[in-house]
Amino acid sequence: MTVSYSLEVANVRFYGFSRLLFRWKGSIYRLLYKEFLVFCGVYVFFSIFYRFLLTPKQQDLFERVALYCDQFTNSNFIPVLFVLGFYVTQAFTRWWGQYTSFPLPDNLMMVVSGNVHGADEKGRLLRRTLMRYANLSSVLILRSISTRVCKRFPTLEHVVEAGFMTTHELKNFESLHSDFNKYWMPLTWFSNLASRAREEGRVRDDIALRLLMDELNKYRTKCSLLFHYDWISIPLVYTQVVTIAVYSYFAFCVIGRQFLNPEKGYSGHKLDMYVPVFTLLQFFFYTGWLKVGELIINPFGEDDDDFETNQLIDRNIQVSMLAVDDMYQNLAPIVKDKHWNQRHFSIPYTLSTAAESHRPAFKGSTFDMRMSVEDLEIHQPKEAPANGQFLQPRTSVVDGFDDFLQKTNGSVNSETRVYLTDVLFHPNERDETDEHDTDAVSDREQQNALLPPEQKY
Repeated sequence: MTVSYSLEVANVRFYGFSRLLFRWKGSIYRLLYKEFLVFCGVYVFFSIFYRFLLTPKQQDLFERVALYCDQFTNSNFIPVLFVLGFYVTQAFTRWWGQYTSFPLPDNLMMVVSGNVHGADEKGRLLRRTLMRYANLSSVLILRSISTRVCKRFPTLEHVVEAGFMTTHELKNFESLHSDFNKYWMPLTWFSNLASRAREEGRVRDDIALRLLMDELNKYRTKCSLLFHYDWISIPLVYTQVVTIAVYSYFAFCVIGRQFLNPEKGYSGHKLDMYVPVFTLLQFFFYTGWLKVGELIINPFGEDDDDFETNQLIDRNIQVSMLAVDDMYQNLAPIVKDKHWNQRHFSIPYTLSTAAESHRPAFKGSTFDMRMSVEDLEIHQPKEAPANGQFLQPRTSVVDGFDDFLQKTNGSVNSETRVYLTDVLFHPNERDETDEHDTDAVSDREQQNALLPPEQKY
């Protein structure tokens, strides 16, 4: 069962993530406790061996070996972080790709329900058979990559018993000899049956048939991707390199991180702590990281966080049959909605969410930005007329003009003040002046057109 904790971290709170540390199922403790106990046991064995079973001369030799091993564990001779980080990143990318490649029949069942017509028994049989073929293909591909599904359907007879395939279809399936996986055969049956439905008029035009084929190809592509993900793994050599790097690193730590006799004055060995706390934490982090990569490199197993393939099969066959059978032409009466006569209406809130209704709608980060008067003045190029233009802001500038002059403390020069006063308080006079000037120019142009050519100006 996939471990989900989304609800527990829906809100940020004190001690939020820390509560998850005490869960056992799906935890790193469950994955790592055996390796951790082995490491602690080996470390304790060498510690007792060094302290109580060796002679002083043998202890000197052991101490030189421990210092030599510690030299390599505290340097970059073994690049554990690099190889481990890159490996887990690639494994996670692969894990997410496999999840998004899982074939879901939702799009296909909608197209079948809307384009394969007929409320009679033959139409119902066509729709249900088409979706059964699609689900059969996903079952066949999951049998070949998922241990859970393979245990549920160990043979094709179990698939027939489950209702995904009939006995005649099983004979046709087995009669076609192929050395490769034949998960694609039910999709070919789907294609042939859709073509027959088009000939019988159940699929009314070629556009609808094309839509069926397009969705079928998308479904087939995802089945093929799952097969290839199972076929082509992360190269084995890289998995081996990462595993050897981590295990060899901590093999040296078992000896190199031993607490030596502080009376001998070795550098970094002034205290005898007995328990290597930081080495144990380092083992927990690095080996835990390796176990995470081991967990997600193939999510079709039976680990706690592997995909629930059997539940997905149950869900897919149920919803696809409901969509093409029970829901076919199953419409509620079309009536006017509750807000039919209301042009402006609001949706009610519960008491616990009522405060959200008072929040203003977001219109953009610059919508409420404050503007100065100089920001609202348009600058004209030199070749343009020198007359300035002024756009009035959304809020009332006239009412706050005196407040603005007081806040500027005389920083606005006299010419700008006269200009703003003229624009704000006498806009109609400026409009009338502009119209008068325009009419005068028009009259002069008409008089000029009536003069002889030698008198025109």
